[in-house]
Amino acid sequence: MSQQFLSDYMHTHVPLMMSNNSRLRSLLLLLYLVFASVVIAAQENDMYIVFLRDEGSGERLLETHHSVLSSLKGSENDASESLVYSYTKIFNAFAAKLSQDEARKLSNMEEVVSILPNRYRKLHTTKSWEFVGLAPNSRRNSKVESNIIVGLLDTGITPDSDSFKDDGLGPPPAKWKGGCAPNFSGCNNKLIGAKYFKLDKRPDPDDVLSPLDTDGHGTHTSSTLAGVPVPNANLDGLAQGTARGAVPHARVAMYKVCWASSGCSDADILAAFESAISDGVDVISISIGGVTGSYTADSIAVGAFHAMRKGILTVASAGNDGPNHGTVANHAPWLFTVGASGMDRQFRSNIVLGNGVTLSGVGISTFEPRQKLYPLASGMDTAKSSDTKEESRYCLENSMDPNKVKGKLVYCKLGSWGTDSVIKGLGGVGSLIESDSFLDAAQIFMAPATMVNSSAGKRINDYIHSTKTPSAVIHRSEEIKIPAPFVASFSSRGPNLGTKHLLKPDITAPGIDILASYTLLKSLTGLKGDTQYSKFIFMSGTSMACPHVAGAAAYVKSFHPNWSPAAIRSAIMTTAKPMSSKVDKDAEFAYGAGQVNPTRAISPGLVYDMDDMSYVQFLCREGYNGTGIGSLVGQGPINCSKLVPGNGEDAINYPSMQLALKNKQEPTVGVFKRKVVNVGTPQAVYNATITAPAGVEIVVKPATLTFTKALQRKSFKVVVKAKPMSDQVLVLSGSLTWRSFHCTVRSPIAVYNPWAN
Repeated sequence: MSQQFLSDYMHTHVPLMMSNNSRLRSLLLLLYLVFASVVIAAQENDMYIVFLRDEGSGERLLETHHSVLSSLKGSENDASESLVYSYTKIFNAFAAKLSQDEARKLSNMEEVVSILPNRYRKLHTTKSWEFVGLAPNSRRNSKVESNIIVGLLDTGITPDSDSFKDDGLGPPPAKWKGGCAPNFSGCNNKLIGAKYFKLDKRPDPDDVLSPLDTDGHGTHTSSTLAGVPVPNANLDGLAQGTARGAVPHARVAMYKVCWASSGCSDADILAAFESAISDGVDVISISIGGVTGSYTADSIAVGAFHAMRKGILTVASAGNDGPNHGTVANHAPWLFTVGASGMDRQFRSNIVLGNGVTLSGVGISTFEPRQKLYPLASGMDTAKSSDTKEESRYCLENSMDPNKVKGKLVYCKLGSWGTDSVIKGLGGVGSLIESDSFLDAAQIFMAPATMVNSSAGKRINDYIHSTKTPSAVIHRSEEIKIPAPFVASFSSRGPNLGTKHLLKPDITAPGIDILASYTLLKSLTGLKGDTQYSKFIFMSGTSMACPHVAGAAAYVKSFHPNWSPAAIRSAIMTTAKPMSSKVDKDAEFAYGAGQVNPTRAISPGLVYDMDDMSYVQFLCREGYNGTGIGSLVGQGPINCSKLVPGNGEDAINYPSMQLALKNKQEPTVGVFKRKVVNVGTPQAVYNATITAPAGVEIVVKPATLTFTKALQRKSFKVVVKAKPMSDQVLVLSGSLTWRSFHCTVRSPIAVYNPWAN
């Protein structure tokens, strides 16, 4: 079983196990997650998204779309049958069912700027806000906050959740132009928008054509971002407290684009972006990934670019493919990319063996033992036959003899998720599951179970085979304190494969064991035989970290409504709590600028600001062709040679800096040119403090910035000189910090070794 599979299920709770036919559902889950399904492949080749030159609007664009398709198909009837959706509000594009040959022909038409295949993506709290410093009594601008609208692209929402009650809220802001789907009656003055997009129109037996959330993921993320306070939130007594979002006065708009069986398609994502932008949201949160590529041909990057041009910041999850390097997703420079960190709590269960040895396992098991000890067996010893002995080691379905399992705890190697369901289905009491992966996040179990590392697993196995009557008991999970913050093992790491000039992820936020609202339409595990239901659930993943930063962005915007997306991102990055490479060896490639600190971000002192032309200059510097850039900005080809070139090593005014070594023998020198805006005290003096690792020299010119008025801009340059690095070293950490009497403005500087092993 691949790490990707384990990570996807454990940390995103993809809802593909609701059928009574568990074998079929498991197969569909595996096929979906590894993108090997013939059905999905057919869907990807069946629909294309066609971008046209940006001319006209509304009805005129609709006519153009029909005209282009008619000229291709040879008849208006065929064109109408082919057309799936017209994007006319923000983009000039349409989705259509085409053969590969037709797509090639379209790409040669003068009116067509680019064509994208429709791909399918995957989905990547009582304590978390206090942990990052945003306490219930933190400073708020409630009146402005109530005019903030947060939009989420996700699996839908549970309208009757207590997190979305509208007590005390007035009507939606006057700027709001959105609404709710006709078949959805759950909107109020808190949940002011709820739409769904499923352009392929294929029926989904495990979902409903409605904004209603049958999975729980969208309900969880939206309540984390903007849920109202709900006292006594807990999961069967665990983590009891008040659950709330970062901006409880803000309004919520849900755009359902992810479906149980098919995932999240590019065509639906673009339609949702267009709707959210035109509806009037202020911040977009999207916990979706799975496809990487050109910034001009990626649906999330394209949608977020158009949102940015309208003053809307898009916050996106970095992905759950860690700890592998080069796996960070959603890394376009105008996206705010979020990794996951851990808090200072963990859920563990004590295991007591019959010989008196006590071990500890990770997981959420809410079951009290009914007797002191239970018979214990190894999965390998419960095999149906010699032919299933290897499968039974992993407690796979149909590999074990029910008579050897009934009434026992079973020790298994981790082979597939749902071991607890398999054991319970055979009449077993529970399971002890061995794995050395993902032990920093607690899986919820439907029967007594816990996960142990290989060291504990060996002790359990040795004990089983040392006595004729092995026994054990798993006690109910308890919350314990652990050191934090730290980067989640599953959180995707840099380097950024899209460009060597941009450090990603940008930042981290709590993403492990986050308690937030859930749906009653799905059991806690979604596994066969699970009868546990709850209004709240623990989830882990960068999907959970993303709404924390989107919430921080909305919080900052409530104090600074006119700040640009780049300014808000800068404020959050430069005030983040620094994290240590001694704890997380991947350093900035794991945590970016550090852990989000919302209350400091409202007074950053200085910000690194940018507009859309800055990003165009960056793309030109990166070697993107003019046609692709023109497609992104919605016009004809861009002539990069006629633009003022971006300055410095990375040609972008980013709050972080990354220097990639250029050869293995000589020192590499990079000059980063930056400009900051004074958004703090009108008269202020900032002095530079440099932290440089061994083998790296960093010089700032000038080393002092003197401001005499608000919104004054000052330029400086940072010269980084790095000696060749050992092949054993991937990244070295440095920083530039501007300090005044009132503010500290920190930028991480990463030196990257492309030749590292």
